[in-house]
Amino acid sequence: MLTVKFITDKKIWEKFLNLPDQINFLQSWNWGEFHLALGHKVFRLGLVQNNHLVGLALLIKIKAKRASYLECPGGPVLNWDNINQVKPAIQLIKLVAKQESVCFVRIRPNIIKADDRFQQLKKLGFIKAPMHLHAETTWILNLNQSEEELLKAMRKNTRYSIKQAFKLGVKVIKSLDETDIDTLYDLQLETVKRRKFTPFSKQYFIKQFQAFKADNQIQLFKAVYQDQILAIAFIIFYGQEAVYHYSGSSSHQRQIPASYALQWAAILEAKKRGMARYNFWGIAPTDNPRHRFSGVTLFKKGFGGQRVDYLPAHDLITRSDYWFNFIIESFRRLYRHL
Repeated sequence: MLTVKFITDKKIWEKFLNLPDQINFLQSWNWGEFHLALGHKVFRLGLVQNNHLVGLALLIKIKAKRASYLECPGGPVLNWDNINQVKPAIQLIKLVAKQESVCFVRIRPNIIKADDRFQQLKKLGFIKAPMHLHAETTWILNLNQSEEELLKAMRKNTRYSIKQAFKLGVKVIKSLDETDIDTLYDLQLETVKRRKFTPFSKQYFIKQFQAFKADNQIQLFKAVYQDQILAIAFIIFYGQEAVYHYSGSSSHQRQIPASYALQWAAILEAKKRGMARYNFWGIAPTDNPRHRFSGVTLFKKGFGGQRVDYLPAHDLITRSDYWFNFIIESFRRLYRHL
């Protein structure tokens, strides 16, 4: 018999997510803790069959100026081919949405983009969202290779830049010092000026760092040249995957390929920890040079790997005023060249 209930035991939740095909930090217990620290309301739903967890959904209530909504990034996590799991999960999500009086529910399951999945969500009452929910088009490197094989698979210029960075004296330092979040925030602001995107707040970085540090699932990497930090990266290590989640780089000494040395050090750390994949996170979905990720996409692809397209975000409408939000987000997406 299949039942749906709220999960309060971290060990039960994490044990399920540690299965090879369910690894997903966006549905992790600590991602929920991070949002609780930000002041958001969190719901941890579980699908239980014969006393075993077979699916879950981390729901986060976001109170935005235009409308309150529930989001489920990287989820729900369940067997999407089993309608007997999918329907009860969606029904409970609808119930939570009704109780919380939200405008809509936005999900982005951690499943590969495919036409039949679009049709499946349409039948369940969802429509394609006007805005993404975290990275949907990603670049992933298989780490089940030797260092030599990884270097060989890189673009020639990338290999050269890594070698050149270390030759010039760039040092990469690992850190778990929370004060380095100040550097991440400052360098992010410098990066924002060059790439024109909306920055995250310092508290957003701090709360996320604290949540994942508790279980040794986070590491900061600093690329230092002549006592100056030229680049910094915020890497999450979860299950079998390392994720290059945030970064920032200085506008000074741009001729020094510090970011290449930093990226290589993070990849080696992921291998050392036994990770199977290194996820470079978001890239541009097209080769359009106007896309805000066009420059960083070229950088990431240089390290080798392959493109992975996840099913894009979908919305379940729960109130008629949803369409005002839909129009606003549609214009924002066009304005930001997303």
